[in-house]
Amino acid sequence: MQKRLLAATLAFALGGMLVDTGASAQDRAYELRVYTAAEGKLDDLHRRFREHTIGLFEKHGMTVVAFWTPTDAERASNTLIYVLSYPSAEARATAWKAFAEDPEWRRVYQESHKDGPLVEKVESTMMKPTDYSPLR
Repeated sequence: MQKRLLAATLAFALGGMLVDTGASAQDRAYELRVYTAAEGKLDDLHRRFREHTIGLFEKHGMTVVAFWTPTDAERASNTLIYVLSYPSAEARATAWKAFAEDPEWRRVYQESHKDGPLVEKVESTMMKPTDYSPLR
């Protein structure tokens, strides 16, 4: 139930944030990703996204919609939430395959794990806008 509420809230909050890529909001595929960082590793995870991952997402055709951190004390110290969009579900599969095989990503990933993994858990939810969604 909490996951559905979060997805619905994000869909509403994303109104007007769509990057014009030629595909309508109704045709695009959206992915909600929730990362639970390993203890004490959230800052390192933010750094990896800020300095490397976002550029690699763009390189492979993934559109970053936004990143969030929770405001509740329990999850604020270990949770990163973000949404990506893609022209289609097929484009998502192609993009993630290319991302995973990218030599720069493999190097950055290995380097970021030298003192242990940054992430304990990744949750991914594919979403599509409702017919009444304010996405444009």
